[in-house]
Amino acid sequence: MDPQNLTTTVTEFVLLGLTQNHQLKYFLFIFFLIVYIATWLGNFIIIITVIADHRLHTPMYFLLANLAFMDVSESSVNAPNLLSGLLSKRKTVSFNECILQMFFFHLIGGAIVFFLVGMAIDRYVAIYKPLRYLTILNRGVCMGLVALSWLGGLAHSAVQIGLLIQLPFCGPNILDNFYCDIPQVIKLACADTHVVELQMVFNGGVLLIILLICLLISYAIILVKIRTHVTEGKHKALSTCGAQIIVVCLLFIPSIFIYARPFKKFTLDKVASIFFTVITQMLNPIIYTLRNTEMKKAIRRLMNRILFSGRELKESFVFE
Repeated sequence: MDPQNLTTTVTEFVLLGLTQNHQLKYFLFIFFLIVYIATWLGNFIIIITVIADHRLHTPMYFLLANLAFMDVSESSVNAPNLLSGLLSKRKTVSFNECILQMFFFHLIGGAIVFFLVGMAIDRYVAIYKPLRYLTILNRGVCMGLVALSWLGGLAHSAVQIGLLIQLPFCGPNILDNFYCDIPQVIKLACADTHVVELQMVFNGGVLLIILLICLLISYAIILVKIRTHVTEGKHKALSTCGAQIIVVCLLFIPSIFIYARPFKKFTLDKVASIFFTVITQMLNPIIYTLRNTEMKKAIRRLMNRILFSGRELKESFVFE
């Protein structure tokens, strides 16, 4: 490295973006704009429906509404950068903004990972203790699961960013990505990062692998119970668990690909990043709503109520 660069402190990073093909950029912008709007719309509908419909005031739908809020929050951290990068020739982000973006991304992402464990606990209690379900998973316990998820995400993010900001950044500032993330940023540090990378892999990738194994084991136990002992509502229980397993796999597998190895560049890194930063947040509400008859009925009731209220309001204006 040029000795002159060692005295220069990095103040901004240059994001190369998703692609350098200008024609492809416009197509990708339209595609991801639709995905982003669909993410907001789908998750917002779930949140409003759960709040408005008293029949959905149960632990499972309370947790589902919180997952929808987390999905909207996470997509709003990186999707705007992706969209603006596709329209600009040169995308830059300040050092402090980059650190903040990584902090909130790992805060919310960590919260979602821990929250999926809470949702598995909900299904376990619903299947193994159906008569005591509402007693065990009362409002206080549900609020506790949400709070613990956010605290877990905060601890994970604080450790990741704490390890990163102690490194010196004195020269290179080009990130071959559409957003700031630790695997790319740490490679620009002007120091030996092997020990820090291993610590980050343990705090990120290894944790993801352990949680994924625990979740798959728990869902396997639940599915065995459903198939062998549950008679009434078996299809609904299988559908709900199946949906949650799909959500878990969509989130964990690309994340493990990125964070469970030393931070080396692979050609599929951007594809995996796109999946767990943008796509998964749109698929979650689709998976749940399309596989959940009760949720679809509740959405129809909400739409009918809104249309009926609008018709009544229009008629009142006509009579006045």
